[in-house]
Amino acid sequence: MVTQPTEKEIQKRAYEIWERSGKPEGREEEFWQLAEQELRNEDKSSPLRTPDSL
Repeated sequence: MVTQPTEKEIQKRAYEIWERSGKPEGREEEFWQLAEQELRNEDKSSPLRTPDSL
């Protein structure tokens, strides 16, 4: 089962990406998408979810 990142997690990650990128104006949507993508990819490659441990 794939767990979806929570809105709070996405918000936190999006903010971190936005800060790293120099805090550009008007690109919230873009950073939100990036953050969501990153969190989902992390979840898939999480060491806790290897087939061996199921």
